[in-house]
Amino acid sequence: MSTGPNPTAGALRHVLGHLLTPLLMCLGMGLAYLGAFHAPQPHDLRVDIVGSGPATQVLAQTLQDEADGALDVRTVPDRATAATALRQQDSYGAYIPGDHPELLVASASSDTSAMAVEKVFTRVAAGQDAPLKVTDLAPTASGDPTGQGVFFLLVAVSIGAYASVAVISAAGAALPMRIRALLAAGTSLVVSLIGTLFAGPVFHLVDHGLAGVWALSWLYAAGVLLIGIGLHTYLRRWTTLGVMVLFVMLNFTSSGGIYRPELQPGFFGSLHAFWNGAGLVEGIRGHVYLDGHGLGGNVLVLALWFLAGVLLVTLAGRTEAKRNALAAAHGQSRKETKREAEAAAETKEEREEREEEMEEAVAV
Repeated sequence: MSTGPNPTAGALRHVLGHLLTPLLMCLGMGLAYLGAFHAPQPHDLRVDIVGSGPATQVLAQTLQDEADGALDVRTVPDRATAATALRQQDSYGAYIPGDHPELLVASASSDTSAMAVEKVFTRVAAGQDAPLKVTDLAPTASGDPTGQGVFFLLVAVSIGAYASVAVISAAGAALPMRIRALLAAGTSLVVSLIGTLFAGPVFHLVDHGLAGVWALSWLYAAGVLLIGIGLHTYLRRWTTLGVMVLFVMLNFTSSGGIYRPELQPGFFGSLHAFWNGAGLVEGIRGHVYLDGHGLGGNVLVLALWFLAGVLLVTLAGRTEAKRNALAAAHGQSRKETKREAEAAAETKEEREEREEEMEEAVAV
């Protein structure tokens, strides 16, 4: 006696199919975060020894040899040159030897790098039986004592942006692409304003330059949203995983918000040069704390990601138009009743898929 399809087996296959997404996220997040953060070690971390003459050269060469690749030790003639290098992120510490040794750092550039340098030169000063004076030439705002507030601002803006991708793409699937793009622009404006409120009046992560923080945040969020909406046309229910890879796994780990490239494995350090999260973090640091150093380059990075989103949305719109045209042409050759039944079934299936996709995005 034959039996019909087993609904339990069908439901189980459906659940197992959707479990693949969180399991892949678990794998990706573990590889990304642990790979980037589990064992920070300096490599070619630039530090300066201030002074001239044989004693300065000997100290620099000794440190270089003992560091075994961890440090890149150079000499500079005076304190002013060392200070300029720190503010331009050409170095992360400058040691002034003498009876009262002093270490110059710029914690706003990277607090963790400053701490790593301070650890090195505390030992150097201790070997000379002298206490080390540490002078911070670029301290962070009072509301951000660890210097990592900008990183968590990146996290907040990113979540607001990429979580909105599924809502606009799935719930708004029936809307023309140009309307979805306008929704992305409006959503990015709201997300960036929320981020700016967090950075300024709410948590005081920065004490000036809020207009620039907002502009950088909007450009970043708009790029994330446009890229995500464009990808949705091609990835469908895998879009959430795709944007997680782009804007969480590879983005947060290469941003320099926790550890700069000089303390990370080479893969994440190389991404830091052109990934959009690094553009936002380093752009805000340069704008607020480092006299605008590197701001133009970071704005360019964010602008290129934004333009990539515009291009992707444009291509996705054309792809959808072609699909609709083919579907319309195909539908003309069928009987009306059959076409209506299939359309109703397809509509129900697509609606369920969109709801599941939004639930996955919200859960993430």
